[in-house]
Amino acid sequence: MSLRALRPYLLAVLLTVPGLALRFAHPDITPIWIALLSGLAILGASFLLTWACEVAQMDIPQAVAVAVVAFIAVLPEYAVDMYFTWMAGQHPESAYSHYAIANMTGANRLLIGVGWSAIVLIFAGRYHASVALHDDKRTDVLFLGMATLYALLIPLKGSLTWLDGLVFLSIYAWYIWIIARRPCEEEEPEGPAAVLALLSRKARLRAVMGIFIFAALVILCNAEPFSESLVASGKLLGVNEFLLVQWLAPIASEAPEFIVAMMFAFRGNAGLALGSLLSSKLNQWTLLVGMIPGVYAVSSGGFSPSINLDSHQFQEILLTAGQSLFAVALLLDLRLRVREAFWLLLLFTAQLLSPLYDAQLEAMLGLPHDPLRLHHFYALVYLALAAVLMLKNWRRVRQLLMGFRV
Repeated sequence: MSLRALRPYLLAVLLTVPGLALRFAHPDITPIWIALLSGLAILGASFLLTWACEVAQMDIPQAVAVAVVAFIAVLPEYAVDMYFTWMAGQHPESAYSHYAIANMTGANRLLIGVGWSAIVLIFAGRYHASVALHDDKRTDVLFLGMATLYALLIPLKGSLTWLDGLVFLSIYAWYIWIIARRPCEEEEPEGPAAVLALLSRKARLRAVMGIFIFAALVILCNAEPFSESLVASGKLLGVNEFLLVQWLAPIASEAPEFIVAMMFAFRGNAGLALGSLLSSKLNQWTLLVGMIPGVYAVSSGGFSPSINLDSHQFQEILLTAGQSLFAVALLLDLRLRVREAFWLLLLFTAQLLSPLYDAQLEAMLGLPHDPLRLHHFYALVYLALAAVLMLKNWRRVRQLLMGFRV
């Protein structure tokens, strides 16, 4: 195996070195540099995990691959969010619970608003066609709809409890049980993953396990400094730390998955790319959300009634659930078109930039300032559009339910 073939792995490992050095050397540098270097370390580890997960599915049983590999692939996102959740349980009156919800909602909205849209627009620009999902992805759409409908209850009842976590985890377990029983469809690894695929089975397993262990250690070592320095950087720069946690942290952990998906779309395999991000969305919207109350309960030393959230956090969950339901409505026919991707991107961009213009808009309309007003507005827009699409395409909703198969 040539050194040139291993170059992507060497570059990814080099990205992790400064972050590991920070963990053990504790140099006296500003939080901004700590956030940058630890973020790059998580980015490098994320690339390694992405390639290793693709190769791992060649050698382990399908039932194990679906559950374990899906979890490992999103480990960077989970590590950051679980750190904030654990600290929220240790310090209930702090802002850590807000950061945990911010990171979770930001990651979920990025997947749909940027990830899904980019795949469709890249594919359409190159091949002048919409993106069609494989028929098996009907299960993912259905379970995403189930999880989203339950998520809408959280802001309505005003609590996020460990019982809610059990519901989300049960939905995910049911989904895994179904897809793990299906025949395994072998796919040839591409890009850097193809390099490992050329090894013998024994050597490949050792290499994949080594990458998993190394990447996991890098992520665990850098989750705390990255999370804490991101908050400190916001305070130092006078930037809302909630927004930094919500958007910058998910970008560092999900960039490799986005890049790989966009490469597939560019090469003409957009259905596989969109399907992978659909599975990631379902994973995060069930397993990630479901783990938050449990981790909080263990950290706080008991099964607390609910996490300490305020109206802002519940509005964030409502907005995320609204976007998710709109996305489900768009995928009723297992196809995502250019105009639909455009609306996903436009609405995401509008609500992302809303803090820049909500005060000015309220002043023009003579309304008292309410930072949650536009969040609520966009959530209602998403829900209204989803309702219209589902009523218009009620036959497809019925087909989705009737076509559900184990």
